[in-house]
Amino acid sequence: MRLSLKALAITSAILWGGAILSVGLVNLAAPAYGVAFLQMASSIYPGFHNARTFVDVIVGTLYGIVDAGFGAVIFGWIYNWIAARGA
Repeated sequence: MRLSLKALAITSAILWGGAILSVGLVNLAAPAYGVAFLQMASSIYPGFHNARTFVDVIVGTLYGIVDAGFGAVIFGWIYNWIAARGA
């Protein structure tokens, strides 16, 4: 069985980008919520700072979308390559 790289990339991008967006938005309303998660994300993505502004939430979301999309394509490509060899 082969994975659809496009579907996998879109699904992963929506889920990871949505996670960063939703935690970031809730953090704007409740400052104690998701601080550790947002600090972890800001340590990975250059340009994303946990400064509690709407612009930073959008930047983090865009980084998450791109990161998850590329990561899913790489994962799917490796999976399809291994599956094609009958492992």
